[in-house]
Amino acid sequence: MSTTSKTGREHTPGDPGGAAADAAARDRAARDQDQDLGEAGSQLSTAPREDLPNLPALGVIGWARWFWRQLTSMRVALLLLLLLSLAAIPGSLVPQTGVDETRVADFRERHEFLAQVYDKVGLFNVYSSVWFSAIYILLFVSLIGCIVPRTWQFVGQLRGRPPGAPKRLTRLPAYTTWRTEAGPGQVREAALALLRKRRFRAHLAGDAVAAEKGYLREAGNLAFHLALIVMLIAFAWGQLFKSEGNKLIVEGNGFANTLSQYDDFRSGNLFDVADLEPFSFDVKSFTGTYERSGPNKGTPRTYETELVYSEGAYGEERTTTVRVNEPLRIGDSKVYLVSHGYAPVVTVRDGEGKVVFKDAVPLLPLDSNVTSSGVVKVLDGYRNAEGKKEQLGFNAFFVPTFGGSRSGTMLSQFPALDYPVLALSAYHGDLKADSGIPQSVYQMDKSKMKEFKDSDGELFKKMLTPGETMTLPDGAGTVTFENDIREWAGFQMVQEPGGGWALGGALVAIAGLAGSLFIQRRRVWVRAVEGPDGVTVVEMAGLGRSESATVPEELGDLAGILYDQAPGARDPQPSAESPDAPDAPDSPDTPDPQAVPAEGAEKP
Repeated sequence: MSTTSKTGREHTPGDPGGAAADAAARDRAARDQDQDLGEAGSQLSTAPREDLPNLPALGVIGWARWFWRQLTSMRVALLLLLLLSLAAIPGSLVPQTGVDETRVADFRERHEFLAQVYDKVGLFNVYSSVWFSAIYILLFVSLIGCIVPRTWQFVGQLRGRPPGAPKRLTRLPAYTTWRTEAGPGQVREAALALLRKRRFRAHLAGDAVAAEKGYLREAGNLAFHLALIVMLIAFAWGQLFKSEGNKLIVEGNGFANTLSQYDDFRSGNLFDVADLEPFSFDVKSFTGTYERSGPNKGTPRTYETELVYSEGAYGEERTTTVRVNEPLRIGDSKVYLVSHGYAPVVTVRDGEGKVVFKDAVPLLPLDSNVTSSGVVKVLDGYRNAEGKKEQLGFNAFFVPTFGGSRSGTMLSQFPALDYPVLALSAYHGDLKADSGIPQSVYQMDKSKMKEFKDSDGELFKKMLTPGETMTLPDGAGTVTFENDIREWAGFQMVQEPGGGWALGGALVAIAGLAGSLFIQRRRVWVRAVEGPDGVTVVEMAGLGRSESATVPEELGDLAGILYDQAPGARDPQPSAESPDAPDAPDSPDTPDPQAVPAEGAEKP
């Protein structure tokens, strides 16, 4: 007993040679079909093919090419992006020299050994360190090396046409077929018009219509990566050329955007003072309101400052209101309102009643209820009872709402000026202001200062309400807390070029990512050929870049519309001489509106 395999070779059961031949034939057929399907699905993506290098032939050039291909692969780009995110974490946890030098100095004092390690690793300057810059540059190069070839390949796809239909459309994931009395040419023309109406790029390719749709998926993918490059450039440009400074301004005073006017100033490595935007402004008033009751008592409701500003040296004066998160924009610069406090007006007179100091003294808040502290320094013009030149210093504590003498503490109960009290403790001597060493206006060097003593031999101090005067011991003079209590506003002037490009890049990246995730790139083929009995056989098949339920649904919808234009033909009648022929009504072939997602299936 013998059988015949698909290769036509006769063999007996158990013949190993025949079985091997059959297996080889099946493998060749499967490879041919897979190759045919692969050609149909080619160029659905611009991702480069990754072929293993010829290891025995690798030399310097071979290894360089291999390294370049690894660097420009998508997985390495994603890995570098993850490393960049991880590398930025120390910049948030460790105080940075360019952001808060005071905290860095405090950290060095408390952790001497750890500070030395941080210096060697560069953790105090994370964003300008060698290792962070290396990751940043490698990511930049990786993105460019990945995007450029894919962009050229995508342009080539746009200029080309969708590939022709495979030989076996039944191999495709979505497939349907029917017979029609319409001519093959008529069916193809109807299919071409339908697909173009549905915004497919379609053309006639032999006995079939080839169409493709969803190019915006790859365009979105490329736009996303291009936007990342733009963002990297914008961030780098902004960090190199940025400037940032702070200024505390009391009501009635002003500011000009020059380096000497700032209380503190930081800038990028390539910043030039000449790049500062020329503008100036005066602070006319500050308005703050607070919640008076409820669980949010004391919470600010409004913080706003009225400014009169001008651009350039001779610009026209304009009035505007700056609020929290609503900065004043002048060119590339933004003026933010960042803080607020009080500046009580203090008048100091010497023993003869001569005014030696009168000014609003800004004090720094210590808590949310604006309990404030600072110093009053009288540097010039004062002479003591003996006629000798001296300097005076007063430690000052201010509360806008005093809790009363029963509270026993100088802690404010509310941030508004409901019951203002100023507490002063007095010193005299040398403030060391002429030593050439910069001093903070909010702190006092007491190394060469002496305390004024009260009758009990203790430090002389007193609590004053607006309008009250404190008389210093031994005829040294008086200090008056005036009824005028001004408010001050803290401003941050930021000039960071490239912010618009960074924002635009972020928006394009989001749009590109959405397109690459939600747009499905797919191809549709419609083949119409004349069958052996003279009736046209229509085949439709679809293929997507990835498995998706929308491809069979879309193919079914297209097939239903095309079927209306090329309706199904009647089935051939069975022979009357055949005794086994069943009686069946005449009915046309009708395609299922839902395309078949199974391999090789046909619809009657």
